[in-house]
Amino acid sequence: MARGQVLHLPGGVQTALTELWEQHRPGCPPVGYKLRDPYRDRWVRFHSLPESKRYAEDESEYTVVLERYNTVLDELEVPPFQPDARYWQTLLVEDDPNPEFRTYCHLFAARRPWRYGCLDALLRDIADAKVAGVLVTDTRMRRVYHPYDGGADVFLPTPGERDQTRDRHADWLSSHSSGL
Repeated sequence: MARGQVLHLPGGVQTALTELWEQHRPGCPPVGYKLRDPYRDRWVRFHSLPESKRYAEDESEYTVVLERYNTVLDELEVPPFQPDARYWQTLLVEDDPNPEFRTYCHLFAARRPWRYGCLDALLRDIADAKVAGVLVTDTRMRRVYHPYDGGADVFLPTPGERDQTRDRHADWLSSHSSGL
């Protein structure tokens, strides 16, 4: 794809993707930070580094960050797909009366074959706060992984599955009572 060129999902795929999202997350846009409140009973947050440290300072800490991201992603049953990020939809984030001050979020969808470590370059950019707003899901969008600089929010289909995932990685949880 040429730099600056935007590929669009075919209309049927775009509609199917939106309908699939709405089936599992009705009334909530595909924006990571907006998922936590309506889906709190299926949400768990993992921190990227021990003692809730936010940013890696050396390669040994990046190894920990990437290991934690990849370990949980490996458990989410992310199946193989075809590559190529394509435009999905645009969301109005801030509706200001002055069109010059309106803020939009442009969403793109990509299908990638999953294997441990395949997203490391992207995950490292997320850990360094160079990239934000990424969601990784399974094909049915039942499991959503939202990495951010400092950790990842995970949204699972049931409270029971959330509890099992949380318990497997209890050392990565926040000590704060809210889970943040």
